[in-house]
Amino acid sequence: MGSAKKSNAARKARIEEMRRAEQARERRNRILTIGASVTVVAALVVGAVVLVQSQDDEDTASDSKTTGKLVAGADGVSTWKGGKLTQTHVDKKVKYPVEPPVGGDHNPVWQNCNGDVYTEAVANENAVHSLEHGAVWVTYTSKAKKADVEALAAKVKQTPYTLMSPYENQKSPIMLSAWGAQRTVTGADDANLGKFFEKYVQGEQTPEPGAACTGGKAE
Repeated sequence: MGSAKKSNAARKARIEEMRRAEQARERRNRILTIGASVTVVAALVVGAVVLVQSQDDEDTASDSKTTGKLVAGADGVSTWKGGKLTQTHVDKKVKYPVEPPVGGDHNPVWQNCNGDVYTEAVANENAVHSLEHGAVWVTYTSKAKKADVEALAAKVKQTPYTLMSPYENQKSPIMLSAWGAQRTVTGADDANLGKFFEKYVQGEQTPEPGAACTGGKAE
């Protein structure tokens, strides 16, 4: 029992340390806002020109270099086995092998995941980048109970390196995804929710631990 309390305390301290580091990064980012904005605008202009020039190209890329598949475990968590999830930055939409995706090629801009709750669907490509940073993505369909959605949102808002959004194409009403891992839960009071957060929020599977979860795409 004592070891469990120590483990929880250590985890809370680690998350609080990450939150402070994130806030420090955010303050530094504010100083560079003007310069960054100019760069972004210029990049958008260049991107628009490239887009016009390549109208005849396909606008969806297949994540063909990713190999392997999700394999269900005895604990209810499916993990990626038999291959590698790619991490290439792409500007096109990606056709992922599973929905919601648990990794693979993704947009250069991550979806903000500092306890962010979205009421509309977010792009897979941005959310996958968040998973690369060690976030857990909570998704739900219209079949999820309103009370569960509200309770899940409250939980996410209190947990750094998490995000939540609707996702109508998934197989279950409520799902949890991390880089290379995924499971379903029955509701906000499912004990497996806390277990998944405990293991996968900035967990060992994270390709880029400590990377930012703010300063990305906010909607």
